[in-house]
Amino acid sequence: MKTLTIRLTAPLQSYGNEASFERRTTWPAPSKSAVIGMIAAALGMRREDERIKSLNDLLFAVRIDQVGKVMTEFQTVEWKKETRKLTYRDHYQDAVYVAAVGSEDEDLIEKIEYVLKHPRFQLYLGRRACPPAGVLQIESFEAANPVEVLEKMPWQAEKWYQKKRRWQSEYTAEIIADANLLPDAAFTQTMKDRVESFDPQNRRFGFRLTAKERISLKNPCYKDSPDIMDYL
Repeated sequence: MKTLTIRLTAPLQSYGNEASFERRTTWPAPSKSAVIGMIAAALGMRREDERIKSLNDLLFAVRIDQVGKVMTEFQTVEWKKETRKLTYRDHYQDAVYVAAVGSEDEDLIEKIEYVLKHPRFQLYLGRRACPPAGVLQIESFEAANPVEVLEKMPWQAEKWYQKKRRWQSEYTAEIIADANLLPDAAFTQTMKDRVESFDPQNRRFGFRLTAKERISLKNPCYKDSPDIMDYL
């Protein structure tokens, strides 16, 4: 088993769930289909490529390291000729996530690691309006599945976010994973983000069973007593 972690951060991120034309909301964390889409783009696969479906076999988990704020924008869209409508689209601002993908096929993980650093097509964090904030930070781990890696990885939030919580020695982060990676979870949830087709004319998604857990991460900026300079 080999696992790859990808730190996802940008001014805006948006991971669309089921939506109407007028209102497009976002999952509170990156969906597996969004990360698969990013990997497929890096590999140079076009939306109609049937090989994309094989990426559903990757083990997947994501950790929320920095909770963003929801921003709703509206756009005027030409729905059909001379007919315009307002649409509302949600994004998360200043969020930080750590996505992890794993597989027993170590060659595949190594290939994904390479192409994410040398992508064929532009990468986005959800919608096209959300490019990543610079080069992706990627790490690889041997002999551990995605949940095991995320449970041990240090807190990846921005330094200013950690300093805002300097009076807290630990931060509680949520991990959302494929249900088989958290067999002891008390609660599971079905999400419609298993990729069947990214074809714009026939976009389809199936259901995936997920589970959640909360873990405590050490705050490297923790101070057990206030310093007068902190108030200046």
